[in-house]
Amino acid sequence: MKSRKIYQGNHEWILFGRDPNKPEKIIDTNQYMIVSDGQALILDPGGIELFSSMFANVLKHVKPEQVTALFASHQDPDIISSLGLWDQVLPHAKLYSPWLWEGFIRHFGMENIEYMPIKDEGGTLKLGSLELQLIPAHYLHSSGNFHVYDPVAKILFSGDVGAALEDGDFPLFVEDFERHTEKMRYFHQRWMPSNTAKQSWINRVRRLDIQYMCPQHGRIFKGEQVKEFLDWFEGLEVGIASNNS
Repeated sequence: MKSRKIYQGNHEWILFGRDPNKPEKIIDTNQYMIVSDGQALILDPGGIELFSSMFANVLKHVKPEQVTALFASHQDPDIISSLGLWDQVLPHAKLYSPWLWEGFIRHFGMENIEYMPIKDEGGTLKLGSLELQLIPAHYLHSSGNFHVYDPVAKILFSGDVGAALEDGDFPLFVEDFERHTEKMRYFHQRWMPSNTAKQSWINRVRRLDIQYMCPQHGRIFKGEQVKEFLDWFEGLEVGIASNNS
């Protein structure tokens, strides 16, 4: 697994991913960690199969006791099935996740970590002196779903929105947006079920100042590519199941 700092100022954003040792047929995922004032938050910490690699890489940057919070955008196993193992090494941490999924997420194992349910309208999350915004993204693709916006770094963690499923050691950032749309099209048409929900999210996100949009799968969008993605996504009809779409 590789780790790379994607933002460094008064706080840091670190990306973990591109794991060449992940099991066959397991999709590649991006995990992100924010470090502020000696406290760390891990966004969508990943599946149980990559916990050992993920934990080893986290320890290159912070001590276990500095990881005070986890965030799970929704309930999928690639997001949070590692919870039971994190629960053993982070006995005093908190998990911020949609209220809707608490009864399901607890099936992954949770004896010590405290569940912090996020209300449907979202809210904020304090990490040291940094205040992060929890942005509703319901039905994209989960019926209870959130993204995280950092107004200082101008970074949006966008979960499955903007995702592309790619194999190999592909680049960190989108290089050719038009070519990249072909890696995203089917994923968004099939996994995003609601055009109404899609438009609501776009309207909300257009009001944010975003320099980096960081999905949980695939490459990061930066600068003008964020607007290009929003324009492309707005024009895309979603909720389509045909392989030929």
